Amino acid sequence: MADGITGWRRIVRATRVSYVGMGWAVREEEAFRIELTLFLLMLPFAIWLGDNAVERIILFWSLLLVLIVELLNTAVEVVVDRIGLERHVLSGRAKDLGSAAVHLSLLQVPIVWGLVLFG
Repeated sequence: MADGITGWRRIVRATRVSYVGMGWAVREEEAFRIELTLFLLMLPFAIWLGDNAVERIILFWSLLLVLIVELLNTAVEVVVDRIGLERHVLSGRAKDLGSAAVHLSLLQVPIVWGLVLFG
């Protein structure tokens, strides 16, 4: 380990920096705030509408996936912006690919919910 932290201390530190990252996303990324709000609004429906534990988990994970992909997309954007703000075809492509991933994660929510609830 490069920083010399191992074992439980490493897990605690990793957890702490994860929450720092999520806090930053909540403060600075409007898309993440919107998706988090929708997650929190839809979560009770996932629990209520799922007929069993498996359905509830599937509905929950479809919502959580959006947040995960949005965080990864934001990470790509932050790294690209750190490298430089000038326009470059590869920088634009990286951001477009991250955006496409978020779009697909959003599209899967109504598909999964429709299949679970009406399939």
